[in-house]
Amino acid sequence: MSSSSPQAQQNQEPNQEPKPEPNQEPNQEPNQEPNEEQKDAAVKVEEKNEETKEEKKEEEKEEPKEEKKKKKKKEEEKKESWKDFIYNPRTGEFLGRTASSWGLIFLFYLIFYGFLAGMFTLTMWVMLQTLDDNVPRHQDRVTSPGLVIRPHAQDINFNHSDPANYDQYIQHLHEFLQSYNDSIQERNDLCMVGEYTEQDDEPVKKVCQFKRSSLRQCSGLSDTSFGYKEGKPCIIIKMNRIIGLKPKGDPYINCTAKRDTLLQMQYFPSEARMDKMFFPYYGKKVHANYVQPLVAVKLLLRKEDFNVEHTVECKVEGSNLRNNDDRDKYLGRVTFRVKVSE
Repeated sequence: MSSSSPQAQQNQEPNQEPKPEPNQEPNQEPNQEPNEEQKDAAVKVEEKNEETKEEKKEEEKEEPKEEKKKKKKKEEEKKESWKDFIYNPRTGEFLGRTASSWGLIFLFYLIFYGFLAGMFTLTMWVMLQTLDDNVPRHQDRVTSPGLVIRPHAQDINFNHSDPANYDQYIQHLHEFLQSYNDSIQERNDLCMVGEYTEQDDEPVKKVCQFKRSSLRQCSGLSDTSFGYKEGKPCIIIKMNRIIGLKPKGDPYINCTAKRDTLLQMQYFPSEARMDKMFFPYYGKKVHANYVQPLVAVKLLLRKEDFNVEHTVECKVEGSNLRNNDDRDKYLGRVTFRVKVSE
């Protein structure tokens, strides 16, 4: 059988395909060919995957470079834009405007603010023409004067056996009364007692005398300690100045202690009057040497009154001046506290 098969194959026509041998299995070659193709395909897929991975890596490397380049370009563009905004050499603009544009703007604001300044100056000048240098135009809110005390303290506390403890009060009183010295007041005029000293038409106003010696024991002349050494202090009361004030009646000062028993006091001048001859007041310019009338109150404290705080209230009475306004505790009155210790 094996010898005849080759001869039969030789006798066949050249174009005729040889027949398979009977002992050869029909599915042997077809099963081998697909296995090799699969291997080749798998190899190609792996190669493609590796190529794609390499491409991705290269792209990833290239992307940061491009981003950096873009950022640099943007920064450079910003710098150039800021430089061009400050000064653009191509157009000659400074801060976005040409020299002619800046000139027109400055000219406009110069004219505008010049006009405003002129209007303000004109209105101020017109207003000043309506004012008097000596008398306030409106003084309706201050119809009654306030009272103040010297030494200038709401609480007067001291030990009368220690001069250093009350020396500050004495010095304050001496300084305050310097302008009331007799040698200075003798240069002023003697005025009519109980009458207003009206001098509206006088260019220079005369000043009425108020001598320091009229305060007697509280003048600091006979007793330089003003009674503080013996524990009987002097308190000087004056009225604030109001231009043109002419109090009606006969104003005087009255002081009372806020306690159950009466506190002995002594006034200087003895009637505690603020005479009309010191009114009216014409202002600081034309009434330069004017002095207010004073009333001194000497507190006659006894030994049992030491080491106790005393509250004293003084009011101006006997006239139309107000002294009971709850909204202003200094209008026509003054309150202070005194405590003398041994």
